[in-house]
Amino acid sequence: MRHSDKVAEVHGVRDAGPDGTVRRLVILRHAKSAWPDGVPDHDRPLGPRGLRDAPAAGRLLARSFDVPDLVLCSPARRTRETWDLAAAELDRMPPVRHDPSLYAADAQDLLDVVREVSPEVGTLLLVGHNPGLEDLVLLAAGAAAGDALERVRAKFPTSAVAVLTLQGPWSHLGPGAALLTDFAVPRG
Repeated sequence: MRHSDKVAEVHGVRDAGPDGTVRRLVILRHAKSAWPDGVPDHDRPLGPRGLRDAPAAGRLLARSFDVPDLVLCSPARRTRETWDLAAAELDRMPPVRHDPSLYAADAQDLLDVVREVSPEVGTLLLVGHNPGLEDLVLLAAGAAAGDALERVRAKFPTSAVAVLTLQGPWSHLGPGAALLTDFAVPRG
């Protein structure tokens, strides 16, 4: 049993949803980007540190979680590059959708996107931007393992990975509905 599964079980989030399913939302903030002159925000590439950290995030995902059933990724260049480098560390490539609504999305926008995910998806990976991702974690997490929530409140840096577990369908995700089981900041 993986660490996040043990934490979820201790907090009563194991097979307790109305449809008998616990869902996992893995949230990955893009790696550190560069700021080249004259390049629009949407087209900014990863910087040197980001190119090192994104594969480290992939290694964390590979050793800590099952391969996600679906990846929703912002179409911005830095998020696509982060996902491509992280995905190269996984055993297999999950389906990926580049969703324009994730770019510059706030917590409520992100919540709306997640609520529309098919009930067949057990583990969803969301690759996007701050402050929306951090705000989503803080909005959705009603409880946390250890000091994870305090660490998210202090800082949600580039390449950060947060994991929320939810009882029942994605449509039930709302304020305080999830358990923050993991929070890590992998560095390369």
